[in-house]
Amino acid sequence: MHSTPPPAGRTRQTMARHTRFRQPHPLAQIGRALALVLAVVLVSGLSIGGFAAWDLSRNFSSGAVALPGDEGLPPAIGEYEGAFNLLLVGTDKCDPAWAGQFGERCQGPDSQGERNDVTMLMHVSEAPRRATIVSFPRDMIVPIPSCPRADGTGNHSAMSAQPLNVTLMYGGLPCTVLTVEKFTGMPIEFAATIDWMGVINLSNAVGGVEVCVSDAIVDRDAGLNIPAGTQELSGEQALAFLRTRHAIGDGSDLGRISNQQQFMSSLVRKLSSTEVLTDPAALFRLAYAATDAVTPSQSLASPTRMVQLALTLKDINFDDIVFVQYPTGYDADNPNKVLPKRDAGDALFAALAAGSAIDLTGGTSAGKSTIEVPQDGTPAPTDAPVEPVPGESVAPDRVQLPSDITGQTANQRTCTVANR
Repeated sequence: MHSTPPPAGRTRQTMARHTRFRQPHPLAQIGRALALVLAVVLVSGLSIGGFAAWDLSRNFSSGAVALPGDEGLPPAIGEYEGAFNLLLVGTDKCDPAWAGQFGERCQGPDSQGERNDVTMLMHVSEAPRRATIVSFPRDMIVPIPSCPRADGTGNHSAMSAQPLNVTLMYGGLPCTVLTVEKFTGMPIEFAATIDWMGVINLSNAVGGVEVCVSDAIVDRDAGLNIPAGTQELSGEQALAFLRTRHAIGDGSDLGRISNQQQFMSSLVRKLSSTEVLTDPAALFRLAYAATDAVTPSQSLASPTRMVQLALTLKDINFDDIVFVQYPTGYDADNPNKVLPKRDAGDALFAALAAGSAIDLTGGTSAGKSTIEVPQDGTPAPTDAPVEPVPGESVAPDRVQLPSDITGQTANQRTCTVANR
């Protein structure tokens, strides 16, 4: 694999073969928003008829990807049995339709290759059903295991320390799946890559997604210009809201994840509303908008499987749909990268593996980009971590996560804070 060295002033991370990877081109920021497309459709539990599912699957199953060790889970009638994990990967591939608008961002020297700018793992527990969506920062340094080559001629060598978002370029979706499996200890039954155009089509199909910002936000790089307050965003402004980074919170990529969690929570509520669920035309528009941009694993690409998962997810309460960010700290040797906080992360995945419900105690944002607001939309004065009350009893099937882990439920309302 040929690539240019990293820009001056950035430390190259250690890896087994000393392979060099290009830094993401500016358009890569867009990809971070895309994993929500499949996540919100599945989490919202949209039920569609058998014919509709079959017709929809023709878009969904085109070019399905085989995962390592995937022997093809036999679909069955009725709800999926047991817990499962679904990895959602949003790519930064530049769509040719946008090349004219983005110019060198699509056509420059860094436009080649495809990275997983979004990596989200959705864990669904066995009964009682709960959904936890874990966002992994794209610049988090992780070990990458030996991954199979796309042409079937053996494996790539393992790498000891690389940003997570190079795995898709290095070995495709199977490599990203293997990396996350090794890192979390969670088996991944299903996976999909998602084209970034999907977020525009989905936000248009649903008629806009409501967001809250505490101050006017102008971000020329992302193309965002919205006033303070609550409004519905669709199309390019929705995409710009999900891309913005420097204009919100502390200006970090961690803040962008929290901003996107606000959007996803609002979208889940919109998708589950009577306004959408009682409109068959809206359901079809949403379904086609979501799946048209998705390339699934072979284990996911069947109409029966899609109906199974819809049945499994359709009755999950908003309080039991939790968006969390994997805990990290900045790398002292390279401020452009973050390192995993393994103790806190292990506590999260131990709770999920045990089937426990989780309680967030660390606030809504690691990057100071969102604050929780009451149901009337008035911003709260702070977003301080929730400290456990001494002596307070906790149900045996509930785990209070370390305060290093931030996030929100689909039932919480949050508001984006501008970078001052």
